Amino acid sequence: MSCKVRLMEDGSLDEEPLTLKEIAYQKLCNNLDIISGLRPDGQRCLNSGIVLPNEICDGFLENYQRFNRPLDDSVICLFEDTQRTSLKIVNLRNSTLSSIGLETLMRHKLFALSMWYCDTITVRSHHLLAHYGDSLRSLELGISSHLLQYAEPNEKEPVDFQLTCPHLRRLVLNGVVMHHRLQFAHLHDLGHLDLTSCVLANFSLEALGSLPNLHTLILFNVWPIANQLHAICCLRRLCTLDISISSSGSGQGTYDLPDQTLEMLMDNLRHLTHLDISGTNLAGNGVATKESTSAASTAIQSSSSTKMEQNFALTDIPGLASRTQRPLQFLGLYHTAHWACKRHDIPALEVAGDANEQQILTAARYYHDRPVLLTRVLNDLYHLFRFENCKDIHTALDVVLSAMDRHLKFKHMQISGSATLFYIVKGRDRSKFGTLLRNHIIRTLLNGMEMHLTDDTMLRNGYLTLTQFHMPADVLFEYERLIKILLHGVSKTEQEGFVQRIAIYLLNTLACQVDGRQKLFLGELGVVSTMLTLIKDRLTRSVFDDVMEVAWSTMWNVTDETAINCKRFLDGRGMEYFLKCLHTFPDRDELLRNMMGLLGNVAEVKWLRPKLMTQEFIEVFARLLDSLSDGIEVSYNAAGVLAHIASDGAEAWTIKTPSREHVLERMVAAIQRWNIKSERNINYRSFEPILSLVRCYETPQCQHWAVWALANLTQVYPEKYCQLVEQENGIQILNELIEHETPYSEIKRIARLVIEQCDAGTERMVEG
Repeated sequence: MSCKVRLMEDGSLDEEPLTLKEIAYQKLCNNLDIISGLRPDGQRCLNSGIVLPNEICDGFLENYQRFNRPLDDSVICLFEDTQRTSLKIVNLRNSTLSSIGLETLMRHKLFALSMWYCDTITVRSHHLLAHYGDSLRSLELGISSHLLQYAEPNEKEPVDFQLTCPHLRRLVLNGVVMHHRLQFAHLHDLGHLDLTSCVLANFSLEALGSLPNLHTLILFNVWPIANQLHAICCLRRLCTLDISISSSGSGQGTYDLPDQTLEMLMDNLRHLTHLDISGTNLAGNGVATKESTSAASTAIQSSSSTKMEQNFALTDIPGLASRTQRPLQFLGLYHTAHWACKRHDIPALEVAGDANEQQILTAARYYHDRPVLLTRVLNDLYHLFRFENCKDIHTALDVVLSAMDRHLKFKHMQISGSATLFYIVKGRDRSKFGTLLRNHIIRTLLNGMEMHLTDDTMLRNGYLTLTQFHMPADVLFEYERLIKILLHGVSKTEQEGFVQRIAIYLLNTLACQVDGRQKLFLGELGVVSTMLTLIKDRLTRSVFDDVMEVAWSTMWNVTDETAINCKRFLDGRGMEYFLKCLHTFPDRDELLRNMMGLLGNVAEVKWLRPKLMTQEFIEVFARLLDSLSDGIEVSYNAAGVLAHIASDGAEAWTIKTPSREHVLERMVAAIQRWNIKSERNINYRSFEPILSLVRCYETPQCQHWAVWALANLTQVYPEKYCQLVEQENGIQILNELIEHETPYSEIKRIARLVIEQCDAGTERMVEG
C-alpha cells in the first residue's frame, strides 16, 4: 500500500496533485453524458461511434469509485458491448451492482477481479466463475462478497463449488466454508493463497501440496490449525506464512508447545521471509535461549534431509533461534502472548506490534484489509496522538485515511479513524496541511458520517474534527453535503445532547459567512423550518438553552438579504414564536438580540412588511426602542424594523394605534440616546437597505436612523465600513441628502460625520 501523503519540499504535508489523465477521468465521471445517454429503463448506453480501449475502461472504473460515485448496474451497462469496450482489471468496493452487472463485467474475460463490500451479489451467482473464470489470473472475494458464501448466518451448508479458474496465480477468499471435495491440484500457477477467516471443516491443507508455485499462504483467523501444521511444513517453497488470529479469546491461538511448534516451522520452511504469528503464543514466554529444541521438527523432517549443526545466537523468541543470523524481513507480533513485540532481541527487520509508533504504523500498513484488527491498530494510534507521541505524521495520516476509505461500511473503523483524525488535525502540524490533503480529510469524514448517520459517536467525532478547520473556506467544496449531515445532527439526534449542540453551532457558523446562493440552498434544505421546530419544542417545555439561542442566530444569518428565507420564517409561524419567546424568556439579552436581528432582515423585504403591520407587533417593536438589552443592539434593531415599515408611507400604516407619528417620535428619541461610538455585534455585507432609507425624503425620521447607522459603523470600524460606503455610492447619496431641503439639521450633521470619516479613511490608505 503506497503512501499518498507526502512531506513536501517546503515542509508542508500534502498529496500529489491529480495528473492530467486523472483530471480527465474526473471530468468524465462527473459528466457521463459526454460518452453515453440514458435508456428508457434508466440504464446507461454508450453513444454510437465511441470505442474505448482497455486502458481507458479499466481506469474509468477505478476512478469512478475513487471520486466517490456509486458503481451500479446503470454505469456497468456502458460495458455491455465487448467489441467497443474492453476490461481486464476490475476492483469493486462498496458497489451495488447486481448479478446481471457482474455478468456484464465477466463477459470481458477478465484478468483480475476483486470484490469487497458488494452486498447485493449473492451465492446464486457463483456459477459465473465456472462460465467466465478461465481467463482469471487473480480473484479476490473480500468481506461481504457472497459469491461463494451465504450472507445469512443461519445458512450452515457450505456452497458446493469448484475453482474452475485453472490459470489463477492469486486467490483471496474471506469467510468461505471449504468443503472436503474442493480441488486445488489443477491450479498449477497458484502462487498466492489467502484463506482469511475461512472455515476448513473437513478440508485438509494437504490438498495444497500439489501446488508447485505456492509461495504465499495466508491463514489469518483460521482456527484450529494445530492439526494442519504438518501439512504446512510440507510446503517447502513458502516465503510468506500467516497463521495469526485477531484475538486470543477462548483459547484460540494457544499452542501446547509454542517454542517447539515455531521451531518446527522454521526448520521446515527455510525460505520464509515473512511470518505472522500475531494473536498467538508462538513467541513463547520471552526467556532468551541458546538451545534449539528440535524434537518436534525432527519428527517432521524427511529421511533424506540432513540436519546441519547450528550455532544459535541469543534471541528473546526461542522458536526463531535459527533466524538470528538470517533475520526475517517481516514478523507479525501484534497482540501476541507475553507481549512478544516489546522484547529486545527480535530476529526481524520489520515488526508489526503495538510496542511503539513504528510497530503500530507497520501493523496498519500490513493489515489494511483486516478491518477488525485494523480498528484496534487505529485505536493504538489514537492513544499515541492523544498524548502527542506520534512523530511520523504523514504516514499516520495516510494509514488512517486509507483505512477509512477502504472500509467505509465498517462502523467501528470509521469511529476509531475519525477519533484519530481529530487529534491529528488538532495538532500543531495542522497549519502544514496542503489543500489536497485537507480536502481528502474532510471528504473522508463526510463519507463516514453519511454512511453511519444514525450513530451519534460517529457524528460527534466528525463534527468535532470539522471544528478544527477554517469555516466556511475549507468546506465550501463539499458545502451542500455537509449541510445535509449537519441538519440530520440538529433534527434527528437527542434533544439538548452534545451532538445536536455541536451540529447547530457548525450550521450557524456556515450560515454566517456564505453568499446569497448558499443561503438560498440552506433555505431549500429546510434550515428555517428545522430551527423553528427546535424553538417550538423548547417553548413547549419552557426550556431555554444554547440550542434555542443559536437557532435564532442561524435564522438571522440565513435571512440576511435572502427574501425567500424571510418568507419561510413568517410562513412557519415565526412571529408567533417570537412573541412567545419574548414573553417566556424576557431577560435573555442574547436571545432578544438574535430575534430582533432576524426581524430586521424581514423588515428589509418590502413585500413582506405588510405582515408586520399589526397592532401587537408594532407595540412590541415600539416598546423595545427603550430596551437597554445588550447595549444598543435591541433598541437599534427595533428602530431599524420600524424605520423600514414607516418608509412605505402613511398609507401603508394600516393600524390606528399606536399612531405612525407617535412611533416615529419615540424612534428619534431612542436614536438621540445612543452613543455614536458604541461597539456593535453585527455584520453588514452590504449597505443597500440602509442607503435606500437615506433616500426616504418623505419620512426624515427614517433617514435619521440610516445616517446614524452609517456614522456609528464608520466611526467604530472605519477599515471595513468606510470602503463599503464608497463602493456602494454612499458618499454621493449622502451629499445629495445634505443638499436637499427636507432633512432636518441633525440628520445632515450626522451625514457630514460619515463623509468626513470616509475621507479620513481614504487619506490613511494613501499614507499607508
